[in-house]
Amino acid sequence: MHRTSSGGRYRRRILIAVAAALIPMIAGCEAGTDAPSLHWHQPTDGTFRAVGDITISNAFVLGAPIGAALRIGQNAGLFLGLVNTGSADRLISIKAPGTALSVLLPGNQVVLASQHRVLLSGPQPQVILEHLLRPLRGGSVVHLRLTFAIAGVINMKVPVMPAAQFYTTLSPAPPPGAPTPVSTPSRQPSPTHSP
Repeated sequence: MHRTSSGGRYRRRILIAVAAALIPMIAGCEAGTDAPSLHWHQPTDGTFRAVGDITISNAFVLGAPIGAALRIGQNAGLFLGLVNTGSADRLISIKAPGTALSVLLPGNQVVLASQHRVLLSGPQPQVILEHLLRPLRGGSVVHLRLTFAIAGVINMKVPVMPAAQFYTTLSPAPPPGAPTPVSTPSRQPSPTHSP
């Protein structure tokens, strides 16, 4: 015969009550009309690097569907997020040596205010690798050189993600010669910043 003490039963009831109270709070922790869960979030298959006070996260190039390749001369979209935890800075250029003739930044530079993040994450590409010099297939890698006015230069490798699964919600880069849509990067206070 197995007996349970009343103290054990009491603790178990408290634990069940606490769990029942926490479930709705956890499920609705970001509820609201401006909840981050209502905004597009890119998957985290991209590259993560830091230079000075700037973090570059989830950087990737959107490729063609599985089994296909972006051809020489086409454009490709680069998606990434930037977080600046230091003084104001600017991303003044990106180069993709051996991959693209040039890289177009929104407004020819990206302003990084102090304690803010800038999301260049779509669904429309805001950073364009123009006039590819080689075919790009999903699973390949692109070498990038990012230059910041203050933080300096960082070289990084980013994956080419095929336009499949989560990535089908992203738009491909406009074709060469097409007008590039004017877009403004999404600037938000950094999560590490306390107002």
